[in-house]
Amino acid sequence: MLVFDLDGTLLDTAKDLHIALNYALEKHGFEGKTEQETLALLGNGIEALVAGAIENGKENPQFLATFLTFKDYYFAHLNDYTKPYPGIMDLLRELKARHIKMGIVSNKFDEGVKALAERFFKGYIDYAQGVCATVQKKPAPDAVFALIKAQNAENEKNIYIGDSEVDIKTAQNAGLPCISVSWGFRSKKYLQSIGATTIIDSPKELLKYIS
Repeated sequence: MLVFDLDGTLLDTAKDLHIALNYALEKHGFEGKTEQETLALLGNGIEALVAGAIENGKENPQFLATFLTFKDYYFAHLNDYTKPYPGIMDLLRELKARHIKMGIVSNKFDEGVKALAERFFKGYIDYAQGVCATVQKKPAPDAVFALIKAQNAENEKNIYIGDSEVDIKTAQNAGLPCISVSWGFRSKKYLQSIGATTIIDSPKELLKYIS
């Protein structure tokens, strides 16, 4: 089975996240971020995104209000600019034709993950898990293990695919091989610098690793 990260791996969500972050920051009197600054903060969930964008993070008295504004705005605008990366839908069609199981694990809040999976990947990916009260965020392996169990894939060859340092650590914690993608929120040079062992530059390259 293939275990996919969502943001930066399957979906380009950067613009919608960036707009939502700046909306929340500016509404609560904080300076907005550039898109590159926003990208650098992504990977550890939306609480960490907002916390990283304001002085003193979660200790800031305005953190909770800013976070809730961000979450409400972002959930209402999930699909304004978000789209699958080039080649992703062709890849998923081929994987389905080969009867390969697929799932999504993400550090995005669970409602958002499921809404995006339903919108973009219905008919291809049957299981999507985000962060909720009973599932710790990555790099804890909880969501990966939940996915594997739900898909009855405990005795299968499972591979993790993601775009960040968090994904590499998640795969390690879950005991899975990791394939890193260079088209997401982290550059190929950065992925190499943190020890990524397998990096692909296009979705179709994944096929050679599962043949």
